[in-house]
Amino acid sequence: MKKHIVKKHNVGRGCFVCGVKNPFGLHTDFFELEDGTLVAKVTPSEHHQSYPGRLHGGVSAALLDETIGRAINVLEPDTWAVTVEINTRYKKPVPYGVEITVTGRIVENSRRIFTGEGAILLPSGEVAVTATAKYMKLKLSDIADFEANGESWQCYPYETDPDEIDLPEV
Repeated sequence: MKKHIVKKHNVGRGCFVCGVKNPFGLHTDFFELEDGTLVAKVTPSEHHQSYPGRLHGGVSAALLDETIGRAINVLEPDTWAVTVEINTRYKKPVPYGVEITVTGRIVENSRRIFTGEGAILLPSGEVAVTATAKYMKLKLSDIADFEANGESWQCYPYETDPDEIDLPEV
């Protein structure tokens, strides 16, 4: 089902998942949908492989961790958090060299902790990996010193950014 994109989310420079200047990273784009789901679009490369033709399971977990953790920004745009736990279930191999979709949504939210769930969808729409994760909310200054490390946090719009995303019910 096609869902309208409300906005594109900020990314960093050096992050493995979203960093636009990380030569080894995934360069993932994040989009907030009208139903509150956060969607990541990414095309992993052969540098992210485990077995030939397959994305490394740790990279799949990192994509889910980042997407689910960022989903709190749909509800609380200025909230930062760190992972407390993540549980992944691998159902199908994830290929590299093709665009995949990662979803994240919040299922429980309290003052200090939130829980979310997500999935990696293959180009066919099939679910390849699912995860549930728990995060602790912290001030950014308690997590890292972005300025001292030359980090940035901004939106990078591209002409190829979609206006809507076709997202199967998972």
